[in-house]
Amino acid sequence: MACAAALAALTALPAQAQPQPEHRAPHWELKDSGTPEVRFRGLSAVSRTTAWVSGTQGTVLRTTDAGASWRNVSPPGVGELQFRDIEAFDARRAVVLAIGEGEASRVYRTDDGGATWTESFRNTDARAFYDCLTFFDREHGLAMSDPVDGKFRILSTSDGGRSWKVLPSDGMPAALEGEAGFAASGQCLVSSGPKDVWLATGGAARARVLHSSDRGLTWRATDSPIPAGDPAKGVFALAFRDRAHGLAVGGDYRPDQASPQAGAVTRDGGRTWQPSATPPPAYRSGVAWLPYSRTAALAVGPTGTDLTTDGGRTWRTVDTGSYDTVDCTPDLGCWAAGEKGRVARLES
Repeated sequence: MACAAALAALTALPAQAQPQPEHRAPHWELKDSGTPEVRFRGLSAVSRTTAWVSGTQGTVLRTTDAGASWRNVSPPGVGELQFRDIEAFDARRAVVLAIGEGEASRVYRTDDGGATWTESFRNTDARAFYDCLTFFDREHGLAMSDPVDGKFRILSTSDGGRSWKVLPSDGMPAALEGEAGFAASGQCLVSSGPKDVWLATGGAARARVLHSSDRGLTWRATDSPIPAGDPAKGVFALAFRDRAHGLAVGGDYRPDQASPQAGAVTRDGGRTWQPSATPPPAYRSGVAWLPYSRTAALAVGPTGTDLTTDGGRTWRTVDTGSYDTVDCTPDLGCWAAGEKGRVARLES
């Protein structure tokens, strides 16, 4: 597999090493989506050949030929929506989340590759603003809203996103003043295994990560070392390779502001977080573990892509292209997406 070789070479290449003349260094290869007017913050990689992206102007695209061509499978009549998160189960079945205040927050599901969509949830509470969704398996999933009545609100589905219900808030700790999630990459709510889920926050005096081990019924909040204290700062994305080992990235999304301490690591399921010794050099909005690696991961943001080969302790920049989100698949495929219709796959 070309991508397998790319990943192996990427993790083995020293920071200052140059590839041999007969080989190209692993790199993001742009795939023409034909939508330069769209910003893609939602990405769900199914395999090396199949991926879904979602973004502004109510846009959803799908490829089944490794990005050689893209089919616009957007739901009809939703051009005003922003689809910030998408979770696909295969080439035909996917669930997409639109973000925003009140009725702008919606969920749609398709079972036929986007030929038709069913609206399965529309938010009717003007105080709610949904940011991200995640699935534990093909049936069970959650979506999260910024705090309502002082607590983050959680939606639950047990039928693959065909119907949703608001979970009781009894087990959710109180939100801090100004605390919210960031709908920047579809990675502010992530899961690992059948029951564990984590929620990333910012905007308050402290950036926190909330963890639930019972599919969102009860939560524990832990401070992260990523700076907050401003509506533009905090933890933007999480990735867990199992229920213990996780990565957090973020910073300040404003391009004229520095983002020190933009990375953190946990080895105990989020009970404690340690700052990266050498964090990403700038704000990062997406992060993903490389397939089958215990130590390698990619982080992306508007100013570049960073690689860690030591489980998030240190990061180094390997690409300077702009991406908002990243996702990798069990068959050794890694995809990234972002502004100006940018979608790319890791190639050797």
